[in-house]
Amino acid sequence: MSYIVLNDHWIMIAAAFLTAFLIAYMAIPSLVEVARAKNLYDEPNGRTSHDHITPTLGGVAIFAGFVISSMIFVDISRITNIQYILAGAIIIFFLGLKDDIIGLSPLKKFIGEIIAAFIIIDFGGIHITNLHGLLGIYGIDQLGGDFLTMIIIIGIINAMNLIDGIDGLASGVGIIASLAFGSWFYFVGDRELAILAVALVGGLVAFFRFNFFSHSNKIFMGDIGSLLLGYILAIFAILFNERALTIAMGNPYFVQSAPAVSIGILIVPVFDTVRVMLVRMIKGKSPFKADKRHVHHYLLELTGSHRKSTLIILFVNLIFIFVSFYFAHMGVTRLIIYLLILATVVSFIPYYLLHKKRKSEVVTEGEFKADA
Repeated sequence: MSYIVLNDHWIMIAAAFLTAFLIAYMAIPSLVEVARAKNLYDEPNGRTSHDHITPTLGGVAIFAGFVISSMIFVDISRITNIQYILAGAIIIFFLGLKDDIIGLSPLKKFIGEIIAAFIIIDFGGIHITNLHGLLGIYGIDQLGGDFLTMIIIIGIINAMNLIDGIDGLASGVGIIASLAFGSWFYFVGDRELAILAVALVGGLVAFFRFNFFSHSNKIFMGDIGSLLLGYILAIFAILFNERALTIAMGNPYFVQSAPAVSIGILIVPVFDTVRVMLVRMIKGKSPFKADKRHVHHYLLELTGSHRKSTLIILFVNLIFIFVSFYFAHMGVTRLIIYLLILATVVSFIPYYLLHKKRKSEVVTEGEFKADA
């Protein structure tokens, strides 16, 4: 009987992935045609890393694949707050759609994100209740938990938006993070959350194919995609932390330091965003002023290739996930400190190499002028 149930679970998960993938895969060429007909492009400028105008409606395909697949394959009786997750996703979708088509002020976008987060927290009941011993703190009251959850959701939404700067990076990080959360959900018995994660992966894989490899139908996910991705990953992170509290210590999938593992899974958007904001403030600039201080900008200048830069970052992301789960038995505060130290060292390497490269180019240029 258990063999039949296991197979049934895998069939549902595979079907959810395939459905989301096919919906997004078939939608993207049509979205590219619409974008070209209506001049819905991302124009190259001093802040972007691409050289050609590119359609920006890829997030529509990701959203369609994720929502339709989730509605078909998720058993609502087992995850009763799914309607609130999808309601918040719809709000995020329209925020991104307006921003991609005609633009949206940061304040209005922020208010929309708060509303989406409020639906999840207040109606969906998805919020942080325990810090797992972080700084010696365990259980927290509802007001504090709701406030922290709001910060986490809005923070991860905007962090994913900020790292969407080179081909395949945001979608690649989304695929890896969703697989990490989804696999754990599956092994601890949360099949419906695993299906949600796999539905997101299906849409992202289809998008990744066009964004990373295609030339004729190349497309960006736009704010629709990056905001939606951050929103769903934030929910996964919160549910991961809460579900970890119910797993017995003897269980092979017990995670003692869930907050630290969450940070490890989402290290690329979380750490890079915090690092860039701190650097901007140290230099006396607004933490929200766009520049090219992200790690992916450094790697792009070093390698001259979107693909190489993305693959390097995704490989590093996988290492952090492995390290996080391997040391999940460690105290949460200590593991977070170790992860942050490691992330600081790793992120400094491309900056250091780029600094040396620029210095070498200046010296070479000076010698050339002297010879001339």
